[in-house]
Amino acid sequence: MPASPSTARAINDRLALRLLQQEGPLTAGQLKQLTGLSRPTVADLVERLGAAGLIAVVGEAGEQRRGPNAKVYGIVADRAHLAAVDVRTEGVAVAVADLVGRVLAEASVPIAGDTGTGPALEQAVTLVERVAKEAGAERLHTVGIGAPGLVDPSSGELRDSTGLPEWHRRLVATLQERLPEARVSVENETNLAALAEQRDGVAQDRDTFVLLWLGHGTGAAVVLDGALRRGASGGTGEIGFLPVPGTAALPSATDCEGGFHSLASSAAVVSLAAECGMPAKPGEQTSAVGAVRAAVAVVRAAADGGPGPEEEPAANDAEGAVRASGTGSSGSSTLLPGAAPTPGSSAPLLPGGAAPTPRSSAPLLPGGAAPVPGAGSRTPSAEEPPPTAPAAARFLNALADRLAVGVASVVAILDPGCVVLGGEVGQAGGEELASRVRDRIARMTPLPTEVRATTLGGGAVLRGALLTARDRAQEVLFMPGEPLPRSSPGW
Repeated sequence: MPASPSTARAINDRLALRLLQQEGPLTAGQLKQLTGLSRPTVADLVERLGAAGLIAVVGEAGEQRRGPNAKVYGIVADRAHLAAVDVRTEGVAVAVADLVGRVLAEASVPIAGDTGTGPALEQAVTLVERVAKEAGAERLHTVGIGAPGLVDPSSGELRDSTGLPEWHRRLVATLQERLPEARVSVENETNLAALAEQRDGVAQDRDTFVLLWLGHGTGAAVVLDGALRRGASGGTGEIGFLPVPGTAALPSATDCEGGFHSLASSAAVVSLAAECGMPAKPGEQTSAVGAVRAAVAVVRAAADGGPGPEEEPAANDAEGAVRASGTGSSGSSTLLPGAAPTPGSSAPLLPGGAAPTPRSSAPLLPGGAAPVPGAGSRTPSAEEPPPTAPAAARFLNALADRLAVGVASVVAILDPGCVVLGGEVGQAGGEELASRVRDRIARMTPLPTEVRATTLGGGAVLRGALLTARDRAQEVLFMPGEPLPRSSPGW
């Protein structure tokens, strides 16, 4: 059945607006060419969108014809202001942008773990209000929040998750109270990072891929046939609970210790770095990001200066390329976008002459690979020399062994063809870490799988929240007659 005139106009209007969003300002002639619509139809929609305050003349362009220059039309960017909020266990980051996604202001604040729920909420909401004011936004049209934990697909609310601060769950309601005219929604942080990688990052050419988040904790996001998959309860990608070999216990319904989290969380990475001979500078604590970045720098410096450090022998069995161990204590912190690094977190560690840390004699895991020594970061002494290139390579190899456990499980079930190592740790590891994981996966599964390193890092969450807020705002503004209900869950 053919569309009614009003429906056809709405479809044409949205098509034109999407093109203006993607391509930037266009002339009526360019809109005609890109949409395939007739000149009178384009003229009507331009007049209609201009009257609605959605587009305006932003300049002129000469065309290959006689007569006056053609008018160039663009979206009215300040028609709506959007806010993106990245919520972490140790702080919050905020960015405010216009309707075309141009960031106008951003900032972040730390929130200590012992801060009460009320004060933490006040700090977070005040930051949103302050950044909006700095951006010149009188009011916010849409606010997108990215947070760790499960988002209920039926209600769109962050579920009560053990171990997460209470202020996380109450932030949506508090922001809605303080910003009654705004549309406020929350989404899992890893899902938002995957959206950003798909739109602006290393997965732009992939309709199907998995993002493995490597930050303070671990998580995964699954994109199949271009669509984000959340699962029946919103828990798709809770890879931290995946039972893995080499841990002290199994995970429980309320605690992911003993699962993949015990191998790849920031605390586990810091402990592994110390055990492999990649300590912090004397008197300082390192972070997972700093340790990985330092190891990559050491390996690259050795490669640039001559023969690079040799890879440690791989297990004869592809399945035996798995080394795993439990976690140790950590003083690490995950850097928020725009936040200053923790002192010592990115201290340059140069190749030295220290002897490699002796290998563990712990029992072998399936396939014959020995676990990397486990719990407890050691405190370096003041005389301890910088790590050697072999120590840095050993650390990256051991970390790749651990990550391969989770990646191989994902590949065996989903066959995504591509896995992105995301988060701050994935970005710090770059191609040095991604290539090691890729090699191990090639030995562990017959399914061809690319392993790519993120280019967006931890900033992917904020970027994904902003993209989603923009999409939702445009759904409302680009269809004035059919707005989305404010209570609609998620995106």
